[in-house]
Formats: sequence, structure tokens, C-alpha cells
Amino acid sequence: MPHAAFADTAHWLTAADLHPAPATAVLDWLLDDGSLTRRLVSLSNDGFSVTPLQESWQTLRSDECQALNVREGSVGWVREVFLCGHGQPWVFARSVATRSQLLNSDLHMDELGSRSLGELLFSDQAFSRGEMQVCRYPQHWLPAEVSAEQLWARRSCFSRDGLSVLVAEVFLPPLWSAADVSV
Repeated sequence: MPHAAFADTAHWLTAADLHPAPATAVLDWLLDDGSLTRRLVSLSNDGFSVTPLQESWQTLRSDECQALNVREGSVGWVREVFLCGHGQPWVFARSVATRSQLLNSDLHMDELGSRSLGELLFSDQAFSRGEMQVCRYPQHWLPAEVSAEQLWARRSCFSRDGLSVLVAEVFLPPLWSAADVSV
């Protein structure tokens, strides 16, 4: 398939549809259904931090609207952060939720600052996590300082009482180095 076909969207796949599958150690990170924040805290020996990049009301991307089962062009809260080990970006995370659902909930994504959204979602037993999807993340969706081709990403939807939060996590090369994983 020509590279141009990947220009405006990601091709999110379930584990069953992922052929050829990446190395086992990569899959272990991509498909782990535990808290990525906790795993990064452990890997960094408590040298973990969250660096907020941007958060605001935005028109959601087509793939996000589809995953959240809302109409094309819906507006939502978009939060982009780096999950860092010892100050170095290890994961780029993009979390989105629709305006209508957020305003009718008690989740205040706009007040997180440098706190981890993942830790909040995992600490609330009312949230259930949907199926994990993986892809090679489009380079132009990444912040310029970590822009690279063919980076592995995963996403899943956390739901509770009519609220859905879609969380996408892109694994950056420094993470694989820190975890001693060959990609």
C-alpha cells in the first residue's frame, strides 16, 4: 500500500488482526491491560513524570469520532502529554472525550495538570476498559520534537456511566531503550 494511504488516518487493529505481529517483548507492552503509568513508574525507579503539552476543546479526528461512536466533527477535550522517565519522553499520550459526555460527568480532565490520567482511570473501579487496538502511528500526528515514522501505538476506551475516554499511547524510542526491548 502506498505511503500516502496512511497520510490522514491510523489503521487501528485488534491483536487478532495484527499480522505480522511485532516481537513478543513489544507485544507485551502494546497489549498489557494494566496501568501503563504504574509500569513506567517501576521501569524508571520512581523517576516518572507527566509533561503536559496541550489541552483544549478541539474538533476530534475521524478515527476518534468512530472509536467513541459519535458523529464526525464532534468537539471534545483533547489532552496531549509526554509520559517521561527521568525527564525524557518515553510515551506520547493523547486522551479525548466528547464535550457533551464530559460536561455531564464528574471527570475534570482540564484540572489534571501534571497528574496522570491513566492513574485516575485505574483508581476508579467504575471505569471499564474496552478492547486494545494497535497501529503504527502517523508521524504527522506526533509533536515535532518526537516526530518519527512507524512508531507503535495502542489505544483503548475507558467507559463509565455514559462517559467514554479514548486514550492513545505512542511508544517512543527512548522507552524501548530503557526497557531493553528491540523493536
